[in-house]
Amino acid sequence: MSNTLSLASRLRAMSDAELARAMNDRGVGTSGIKDFFDLAEAFLDRASIQQALTRLDRQTLAVLAAAGQLADQTGDAPDLARVEALLSSIAGSAPTAQVIAERADQARAMLLLEEDPLTVAPYDGVRQQLRSWPAFGLPGLADLALATPPAALEPVPDVDRRFIDRLGAERAFAATTAITELLVEIERDPARELAKGGVALPDSKRLANAMSVDLESVANLLAVADRAELVARETGSWMITEAGASWLLESSGARWAVLAGAWFGHLPGDIRTLLGERTHAVWGQGLRGYVDWLYPAGGDWMDERITVYTRDAELLGITANQAPTGPGSLLLGDALDDAAAAMAALLPAEVEQVYLQHDLSVVAPGPLTPRVDARLRSIADAESRALASSYRVSTSSVNRAMASGETAESILEFLRSISLTGIPQPLDYLVGEAAARYGLVRVGVVDAPGTEARSYLRSDDEHLLGTIMVDQNLSALGLARLDAGRLESRFSRDVVFWSLSDARYPIAAEDATGEIIALRRQRTARSAAAGAVNPIETLIERLRLGGEPEEGEASQAWLIRQLDVAIKARSALTVSVSMPNGSVIDYQLEPTSVAGGRLRGRDKKSAIERTLPLASIAGLGPAL
Repeated sequence: MSNTLSLASRLRAMSDAELARAMNDRGVGTSGIKDFFDLAEAFLDRASIQQALTRLDRQTLAVLAAAGQLADQTGDAPDLARVEALLSSIAGSAPTAQVIAERADQARAMLLLEEDPLTVAPYDGVRQQLRSWPAFGLPGLADLALATPPAALEPVPDVDRRFIDRLGAERAFAATTAITELLVEIERDPARELAKGGVALPDSKRLANAMSVDLESVANLLAVADRAELVARETGSWMITEAGASWLLESSGARWAVLAGAWFGHLPGDIRTLLGERTHAVWGQGLRGYVDWLYPAGGDWMDERITVYTRDAELLGITANQAPTGPGSLLLGDALDDAAAAMAALLPAEVEQVYLQHDLSVVAPGPLTPRVDARLRSIADAESRALASSYRVSTSSVNRAMASGETAESILEFLRSISLTGIPQPLDYLVGEAAARYGLVRVGVVDAPGTEARSYLRSDDEHLLGTIMVDQNLSALGLARLDAGRLESRFSRDVVFWSLSDARYPIAAEDATGEIIALRRQRTARSAAAGAVNPIETLIERLRLGGEPEEGEASQAWLIRQLDVAIKARSALTVSVSMPNGSVIDYQLEPTSVAGGRLRGRDKKSAIERTLPLASIAGLGPAL
């Protein structure tokens, strides 16, 4: 039976979860897949096999190469003992039968071996690909079996550990602070994603300014936030998720734990094991040299993975100067809670008190607790974020606070509760003046049939309405004057409200009775996992709908496709035929054609051609 035929049957028998995992592990796409035979051919494609082999370590490759050589020599699938003997004859020593079995199971899970657990039987394409490696400068069986690993990585000197932990904590604090500003900024105004990938340049500059980082760091920090599902792309823009909004209310240590946990959770199993065994060693070039040895065909793919994960480890303080920090070592040992506690102890202590200045600035002598920071941001604009952060209260920031339900009394009460210097007179005056002007312009819903207008603006200040009318930044709202004190727009109340609020007008929303109501800007996106349609799951569902064979017999379409594959491959089959008396007879046939509801094939034992009705065929199997 051909590899395509046997693998198609194997794929069909797998559970949906197993099939999806295999497709993800092998990177098999969904394009052009109409049935399980197409899927089997995609798995057996030489490019797909080569891609899978690049992801295997040296010992697994040696087991596959040894099994392939034995199969080429004898024509049958070798067992574990024969593979062990061959490797031992080449290298003088070999992995134990248990290790070989584990490596074979790994390759079997990636659909590189036949499913029989008692043998090590690579598919023909795998054998051919490994056999061709030396011609392309890749190691053959002897090189895979004989090569010795490079020297162990250099341990981190004890004298450097305190410095490494301090540097790691500084980087962790900087990263969590920058991502905090990223989320706050895209919650206010989402960042547009280009069709070719990457954030649009104007938005990148805006985010870099808000985060106080260089332009190149925006993409790296956005990727870290995306990995932790704090942001997601929706309708072509990056937006904060509900998880991101909750993250902003966590302590600095808890924020780091989410980012570091996502880094560790997405770490590929092979790299996780590799780094977990080197929690107290300097990575650097020694790590890259070891990775090059361990994954001899990894090439750019493995190098890129190591680069991304080691870069983000430095960014998050998991490592510092290419050596794991104390929290990083705990994390790599799969102890996230202990790592979070260790990092929290290294991060600057959070404070709840600030200095209110006469110039309307607010200075925090340390990182603020999430509760205070979130409330203060609703009243003032953040100007700088570091160990000592600063904010500034303005008329527009007070208007924004009042739009979310604050009053002059609640604002002053909150500021008084956190101030170490009382309420300066200029600040008290600003809040009172802004409160007096708040609601000078009102926006509401137009509830009149037969009109395109969806919202209105009204004010007793005709001059202010005139200013709004000629403001070029608001021209997209299409405002039209109805009378001296009223304008209308075809856009919704919320769109008009937030447009004027961002333009710093004293705008307030009102209901049908004229009462001022609080509006909250809803700009959260579903996480990518929650919102996306999984194409692999869709494909599997479609393949299942193609029909399953009933118990004891093969479906007609499945039967014909198996026979077509066997005919093309000139493979012999065991064809089980149901007889009129209820018995089943097995014929050893090499199928030659299928037409008119009948199968023609050469009988290997009788040396005659037989014609069998498809309706009588109860099943197919490999030739005996």
